[in-house]
Amino acid sequence: MEIDHCSFPEDALYDPDNFVWAKVEGDKLARVGINSVLSSLAGRLIKVSLKGINMNITKGRSLGTIESGRYFGVVRSPITGSIVEINDAVVNNPKLINEFPYTEGWVSVIKNEYLNLEIKNLSTIQSCRDIIRSQIQRLHTKCFVAFPDHEMYEIGVECSSTLAKLDDLIKRVGAGDVIHIVSDDVTADLEMMRWSELRSQPIVEIRQENNLFHILVKKSS
Repeated sequence: MEIDHCSFPEDALYDPDNFVWAKVEGDKLARVGINSVLSSLAGRLIKVSLKGINMNITKGRSLGTIESGRYFGVVRSPITGSIVEINDAVVNNPKLINEFPYTEGWVSVIKNEYLNLEIKNLSTIQSCRDIIRSQIQRLHTKCFVAFPDHEMYEIGVECSSTLAKLDDLIKRVGAGDVIHIVSDDVTADLEMMRWSELRSQPIVEIRQENNLFHILVKKSS
């Protein structure tokens, strides 16, 4: 399900207050992680620290921490139990959580002998979507089809100047990096499409919200 452009798989259960999810795997195991709201709020993650295997965790307590250039916070467990597996891949490559929060970006696997009772405290996305929609609006969360590696806020700037800055930035970023441009120039969408054709750099999303354009460019090479 999509809520204001943020995705929420229907096969997961949610603790919306703590921005986390759980997917049941068998009678006693659940794989858990953060949802797309927290991923977007935190920004591009640069560090993930996770508590170790065999540690006992109470619902709402820390499974570890995530850190970006603008955010440091705790990942709170959606269930009580014992950690039986952690995702070393997100420790080595934190942006997996940003890009794939419900798949490759999972955090831990937790075992609970009475999991069927434990998950009754969680919500389906259908039952908590109004709460999540309210959070997205209150927190001004922006979810995109690709997670930005770089931001350009060009408010009150002519599009020609924005494109000159983009030309400079695109030379310095790595292949595959995504740049998020925010512009209030009324011609921004047309000028960006023209720039994309000339530079052979793909636009992955253009979204207009009120007087602002949100444009995502992915460096091809």
